[in-house]
Amino acid sequence: MDTKLSPSAERVQAALKDHGLDCKVVEMAESTRTAEDAARAVGCSVGQIVKSLIFRGKESESPLLVVASGANRVDEKKLKRLAGEKIGRADATFVREKTGFAIGGVSPVGHLQPVKTIIDEDLLQYEEIWAAAGTPNAVFRLTPAHLQKITSGFVADVKEGS
Repeated sequence: MDTKLSPSAERVQAALKDHGLDCKVVEMAESTRTAEDAARAVGCSVGQIVKSLIFRGKESESPLLVVASGANRVDEKKLKRLAGEKIGRADATFVREKTGFAIGGVSPVGHLQPVKTIIDEDLLQYEEIWAAAGTPNAVFRLTPAHLQKITSGFVADVKEGS
């Protein structure tokens, strides 16, 4: 692990500090792009990985961030009800324009603009969770309470099949 962070990971580190958290961003030698990769890299369960997924409001064109447990698939019908409009998966260009991050490295914090956030209720069962930190190999450890603080997100059932 290099002690010098990439610019995107540095932006996440600065955002965490701005929120008063002393979470440490680490860039791993191996990929943390998928929940499975990240869980292997940090030595935790897939459920403890925070997947940051950007959706796009069909009418508003606004980004919607869903931070979901790595073990869950997100139910887009539930998101439609929660968002109050039809939503769809955002493409790579939209994700980069709205967050400043590439897909696979989207952090729950440090976006280019404020993003409405929904937090998967399943993440609250863990003492610690791991989230992406701006690149496909950067992560940081935090608690579910910290996730709520840094995102100002609301907790909901977003899991398919529940």
